[in-house]
Amino acid sequence: MRLRARAHATGIGGPPAQRACLTACAVVMAACAGPPAQPPVVGDGMPSPLTNLPGRADEGRRIVADRQVGLCLLCHSAPLPEVRFQGDIATDLGGAGSRWSEAQLRLRLMDPARLNPQTLMPAYGPRDGLTRVGEAWRGKPVLQRQQIEDVVAYLATLKAAR
Repeated sequence: MRLRARAHATGIGGPPAQRACLTACAVVMAACAGPPAQPPVVGDGMPSPLTNLPGRADEGRRIVADRQVGLCLLCHSAPLPEVRFQGDIATDLGGAGSRWSEAQLRLRLMDPARLNPQTLMPAYGPRDGLTRVGEAWRGKPVLQRQQIEDVVAYLATLKAAR
């Protein structure tokens, strides 16, 4: 009894240590589980979020605006007046939130070829079996799942067309 009280008072073996142990176990289990399965496609969308955390529109805006991260503005234009020399060979992202649901936006980012097999837009998420992938990107997703959720959250806020 005395050892248990002393251990609890010092935090050894008490709730903080238990939480740390459970956290470590969860991290190890997640690492061993491999990559999460791709969510199912329903119609022309992917309704299930890719992560347990909601997308952050402010972070999504940063990703879209950064040509080195999102690559979006190489082809698309968007209502980002601070970014010069935006693309003009793909759809204007202004009004994307009015044209497509979050599920539709998510599928367009994860697997655009499912909707248009001739598309030039890359699959931004983890995908197997791609053939037209630059060597620097081979075997790697362009964006992580949380980044895709962030971009979806941002694009969903773009309600007005330009």
